[in-house]
Formats: sequence, structure tokens, C-alpha cells
Amino acid sequence: SNLGSQIIQENSGEERYEEMKHAVLMTVAAHFRPEFINRIDESIVFHPLGKAHIRAIADIQINDLRARLRERDLELTLTDAALDLIGEAGFDPVYGARPLKRAITQQIENPLAQAILAGQFAAGATIRADTENGAIKFST
Repeated sequence: SNLGSQIIQENSGEERYEEMKHAVLMTVAAHFRPEFINRIDESIVFHPLGKAHIRAIADIQINDLRARLRERDLELTLTDAALDLIGEAGFDPVYGARPLKRAITQQIENPLAQAILAGQFAAGATIRADTENGAIKFST
């Protein structure tokens, strides 16, 4: 659930974690009935995601695309700048990394599919994704 996400954003930092966790759990308790809460085995309050976390999550999700490209004898590499751009587009302080998959689809998968269909990349190619003028640019 995103209950308490505002509290998490306002109280980030390891030194304030216990205070933040307590406030989030109080928000959950105020929102749900005790009968429901008692059915939950464990509640986990996550730390806010940082830039390095988002980059790592993006890289993991892009690995699925890499696997599909390998089936067509293509390789895909992304620069740190490209991963950062995807991370910025796919991160929302309230929803976390949930929009990341959509950003990957819109900024990498769809344009790359169009380029492959247009014949810009042949089997055996290593496609490099980088940034140019605030957008992803593909090259070999």
C-alpha cells in the first residue's frame, strides 16, 4: 500500500527510521479495521528509494528486454546517463518505482522495436542506448 508514503518522504534518513515506521503504522491502523490488520502476518516499512536503487531496478527490468533481444541475436547496453534518464522518468515520490516499467516501454522498447523493424540494427549487432538532448538515442 502507499499509505504513509508522504510520511516516508518527509522523514527519510536512517536516524529517523523508527519514528517514521511508527507514524506509518499508525496511519495504517487509522485506515484499516483491526480485524483486517490482525490478518496481516507482517508489515514492512520501506526506506525511500534513492537514485542508485532506481538505477538498479531499471537495470533489472531491462534485463528482460536484453533476454528477448538475445533471442534475435542482438545485444543491448545502456550508459549510466541512459539509466539515469529512465530512472528519472520512471520514478514518482508517491508511487516509487511502479511507473518504471512504463518508462522503459515508452523510451526504450517501443523506439528500439521501431528501429529494428526499420532495419537499423541487424543480427549480431550490439545496440548502445545513450542520451542526446534529453532523449534516448540508439547506436551500434
